[in-house]
This record gives sequence, structure tokens and C-alpha cells, in this order.
Amino acid sequence: MTVIALRLGASFMEDFHPDPFYKIHSSTEPGISCHRGVGSAGYYGAEVTECDSPYTLVNATFDWIDAELKDSIDFVVWTGDSARHDNDEEIPRSEQQVVEQNEYLVERFVKVFEQDTHGVKSTSDLQIPIIPNFGNNDIMPHNVFSPGPNRWTRKFLGIWKRFIPEEQRHSFERGGWFYVEVIPNQLAAFSLNTLYFFDSNPESNGCGSPSDPGYEQVEWLRIQLQFIRRRGMKAIIIGHVPPARTESKSNWEESCWQKYTLWLRQYRDVVVGSLYGHMNIDHFMLQDSKDVDIVGLQNGALQVKSQRAVMDSHVLLQNAADYLVDLRVGWSKLPDPLKGLAKQRSKRGEKRRQKKYLKEIGGEWAERYMVAHVSPSIIPNYFPSLRIIEYNVTGLDNVNLDARHDSNGQAIHDETIDEDAPATWGRCETSSPDETSKSFPWKWGHKKKRKPRKPKKPHFIIPDPPSKSAPPGPAYSPQTFTWLGFTQYYANLTYFNDEPTTSRLMREPERGSIEDDDSKEFGGRPSGGSSQQKLAEPKPRKLRYEIEYSTFNDKIYNLRDMTVRSYLELAQRIGKYKPKDEDRLDLFTEADDGNDGEDAPDDGDEDEAASIDGAEDHGGSETIARKKKHKKHKGHKRRKKYRGTNNKVWFTFLKRAFVGAKDEEDIQNEYGVVPPGGQSREQASAFELTDEL
Repeated sequence: MTVIALRLGASFMEDFHPDPFYKIHSSTEPGISCHRGVGSAGYYGAEVTECDSPYTLVNATFDWIDAELKDSIDFVVWTGDSARHDNDEEIPRSEQQVVEQNEYLVERFVKVFEQDTHGVKSTSDLQIPIIPNFGNNDIMPHNVFSPGPNRWTRKFLGIWKRFIPEEQRHSFERGGWFYVEVIPNQLAAFSLNTLYFFDSNPESNGCGSPSDPGYEQVEWLRIQLQFIRRRGMKAIIIGHVPPARTESKSNWEESCWQKYTLWLRQYRDVVVGSLYGHMNIDHFMLQDSKDVDIVGLQNGALQVKSQRAVMDSHVLLQNAADYLVDLRVGWSKLPDPLKGLAKQRSKRGEKRRQKKYLKEIGGEWAERYMVAHVSPSIIPNYFPSLRIIEYNVTGLDNVNLDARHDSNGQAIHDETIDEDAPATWGRCETSSPDETSKSFPWKWGHKKKRKPRKPKKPHFIIPDPPSKSAPPGPAYSPQTFTWLGFTQYYANLTYFNDEPTTSRLMREPERGSIEDDDSKEFGGRPSGGSSQQKLAEPKPRKLRYEIEYSTFNDKIYNLRDMTVRSYLELAQRIGKYKPKDEDRLDLFTEADDGNDGEDAPDDGDEDEAASIDGAEDHGGSETIARKKKHKKHKGHKRRKKYRGTNNKVWFTFLKRAFVGAKDEEDIQNEYGVVPPGGQSREQASAFELTDEL
């Protein structure tokens, strides 16, 4: 959404999961999924459950976009999963349902964004580009996407025909990948079929062999990025399944992750950023180019299955904890700009330390890393949410945005690679003849006159890096198309489903009841079934989305912009187990006399209350505050005590990950984080470290 004249916005929407079988006041119990029975399913959805989105939520969302956003954005990124889950054995999904639900969302997009000429809606053109993407639930069976062309690429070519440029339709039919020039001759959005990278897709074996569709897709991406670079353009990459990868788990096949990360590294002067859905939680991830194994890629060793376990496909409250903690553990190991600072007692020593740090992160712009952004979903596994990203448009004052709607909007058609082109198309310009020799002839593209020899080991082309004289790309250095920041919108369904006087959503289930067990599993919302009090009649309010937070005025994340260096510094702060003073939540300290140690605070023994600037308050009425209490107790044992000092950036990251739908006390219990509202000494005692010195 445009905030000032020199900023344009892009809308980021994902995971609608519309469910035509959703019934108001039905049970939210697992396996029933708001389809029958009696329970607490609300008018706009059952937040913090596994139920999908009712059509009332889908329609209200598009109505709000039509009224509030459509004139302020320049294109829409729609990252898939536009059909309901197959989570009810009594109502199994069918191919017809998957198609109809996707067609319905297309109709809603077209209705909102069709051209309005002198008060007359035109169905032939759209006001802005809409870039769709395959989700793992947009096919049958879910997760299973066979090599193309197949029935799903052909079916969705018809469903998304208005969104896919004519010259890209052959690529889409071949494998579900394509790109759109959202700003002609300036900026392209690449829609990748991440199901070919997805570790849960049994029809894909990674990206190591030319016979794999994943291999073909990364080669297509490499070639197209080379031509985008040659044309002086920039690119955004979108997908459904993000390249999540921790020490123990991953989403992608390892060979696909390796090649994709290498491509981003080599085309860092071209790629602005990447956007994904699928996981439903608001977060980001860093891709480290130092993890790329060039030797393994060259000799085919990465075709072997990775030792990492496959991540849970559907990330809910109950299975997100391990993943988020793993992210933090990884971030705690990032290069530290303050490491060794105390040992540097001279300006010369400080300069050496800074030089070493910059070398570790890939220079001033942190070009060792790439950032992948994951937005929370419309489906109310938490609260429905969508994101508006704003970017720098310096120098684009005279760009004709309407040109993209013309049938000839793609400026240079002869440089778009045909999938049936000869193998010479597959060879990028390389910095040395040795790199050219690494190419592997594509079976479907070799010349007929001379049969290529099959190499003993599969090889691949390593793309050229940016020219040494080229400035850092827009993902690293502020310039045209650099992402400046985003605004995260959400709809608090607890408020909009019913009038405030209704106690239906706020009542507590009896301890030990079925509802109590379900509420623990799905984050605290009663599921219905054996109700203790009669459910009140719903009095839904008109749904609207409100700002959850904005990086432009957020005083906790404190992001300058969305460049890689900004996110690297944020990840470093989240990973701190001993945060700086400004990033601490201090409540109280218990330390034995004479044994404060390096962990002991240097504050005096005084009580202090202070609000946390920028922290969200989704109820709008409760003041978030923290208190520091320092007490000393005499004891005969020297014990290392839990100080009640926690990282407020980590706490905010967790709270936003679940769109504010997870109780602060639950965050404390699951993650060992002290909430801004404080806690009792009895609660904190569970975290006491009793190691005797």
C-alpha cells in the first residue's frame, strides 16, 4: 500500500483454503473440521484450529481489499493453496472440488481488479498483474505433482489463463513455472513450482539428474535470470513451499536447495527478494551461501537423500515450537560484530575486528546471505493476515505501467527461452572456458548431427557472478526496487465473529474435559462438542483488517529497510541469549551474595515499570508493561539463578509468528520466554538453573 508518493506497494496473499462445507456453530474437533456437530465455529472462521476458511471470510477479505487496498497496490503475489485440506474422512476431497475452489478465487480476484472504464467494468483487462502459484493442496492427491506436462498444468493453464502471459504459457504447461513483467522492461516476478523441490513430493527426486523436473526448473530459472540480467531488469521470486532448512529438518530436497541458493548468490545483482507461503507463520529465514557444496553438486553426491528430516507440512501451534527454536539456535551462531570487542583496546585492533567481521558476512552488504520471507495465511489457523510490501521507485516516474496489460507487453520475446530450444541455449556466458565445459547436455535439446557423449558424472553450469564493477543488487543496497518495508494486516476473528457481550469464545473449559484437551492442542480455543453453557447467537461485526505492525514505525525490530544486512542484524538480535540492554525484558533477579557473575545485572535494587514501545496489543485495552525486581537472598550454596532477563526481540518474533493468536503465557511455557506483562516468582522458578559451581 502506498504511504508516500515515491513508494509503490505489492500485496502478498497466501493459503486461502476455502471450504464450502464449513458450518457455523459446528465442532472444531480434529477430524470434524467445522463440518458438523455442535461447537464454537464462528461466522468468519474458527481461529486457532485446524478448520479451513468459510466462504464468509473469503468474501469479506476481498470486499475489504476492494474498498481499502486495490487502488494502492501495483501487483498481487498469490502463493497458492486455494483449495480446502483433505482433513475429514466423511467428506473426502475430489478433483472437481479442487478446481471449483480455485476457479472461485480467480473470480473474486477478477471482480476486484478488473478494469473500470468510465464506470463500466471490463472483463477483458485487469488493473494490475496477479501472479498465482501452485500450492501442495491445489492438486490431487496433495503433495503429489508428477513431471509435466500433466493434467494439472493443463487444467490450471485454463484456470489462470488471464494471469499468465501468452509467451509464458508453454513453460507453464511444461512444468507450472512462468514469469510476468509486472513493470515492463524493469521488474519481473518469477512464479516457481516449488512442488518439484518439495521433499514430500514422491514424484520428484530433487534437482541432481536431468531426468528430474526439478533439474529442468532450476535450469530454466538460471537461463531466464541470465537474460533478465542482460536486459538490465530485476526479478522477484515467489513460491509456495519455502526453502526452510535447519540442522535437523528441511522442506526441500537438498540438491534443489543447494542449486537454488547458488543461483541466488550468483544473480544477487538481479534478485530483489523472494516470497513464500505454506507454513502459515510470520517469519523469515536466511540462506547461507557457505552451505553450498560445489563439489557435491558437480559429482552428483547431493542426489542422495539428505539426512535432515522432512518438516511437518501443516505448521500449527503444536508443531511450530521445534522449528522456531531451531531457527533461533542457528541465528545464535551467526557471525557476531561484538565478538572480541572487549579485547580490542586500540583503534587499530577495533579496525581489525571490524574487517574480520565484514569478511565473515560477505562484505559491507552481507552478500554471503539471502533472505526468504514467509507471510502468515488467510486461513485462520491463527488470525487471517495479509502483507503489503513497499518498494523504492526512484527513477520510475515515467514508466508506463499500463503497457503490461497489452498482449505485446513482454518487451523482448526473442530472448525468452523455448523449452524445445537446442542445447546451446542452455549455456550461459561463463568467465572461463573451464566453466563452459561443466555443462551437461539436455537430453531433449542436443543437436541431431552429433550425439553427445554421456559424462561419467552429472555436471552443471555455474552461472557468472555479478561483474566486479557492478554495484550491490537491490536486495543488499538501497536503490530502485529495494524493498523499503511492509505493513502486516490481520483480522481479529475473536472480535468480529461475535459482539463483545458474548462470552462464547472467552469461557474456560472444565479441567480434564474433552474441550480442555483440544484447547491445549490447538492453542487455547474451545472446540465445542460437550458445551458447558449454551452458545450465544452470533452477532458478527463487519470484518475489516487492521494493522498488526508496520516495519516503518516498529521500535522493536527497528528495521532500516528490508535489505539482507538489516535482516541479518535482526536475526543476530533474536539469537542473543544475553541480549543488549535495549533488547532485554527484565523482571527480577535472584543472585547469591558475591556470586553475581557475568550474568548478573548491574541495575540497582529498585522497582521500575516501563512500557515496551511498539509491542502489539491485539485486545486494544491492556497496557503491556514489565517490572524489574532485584532481591538478594543469603544461601550456603553458590547457585546460578534464572534472572528473569529475556530477549524481547525473540518474544516479539514469536508473538508475531502466530499473528498474536497465541497467549503470552503459552509462549512463556513453551519457549521459556518472559512476556512483557511479567510473571510470578513461582512461575519463574521452573526455569531456575540449579547447577552448583
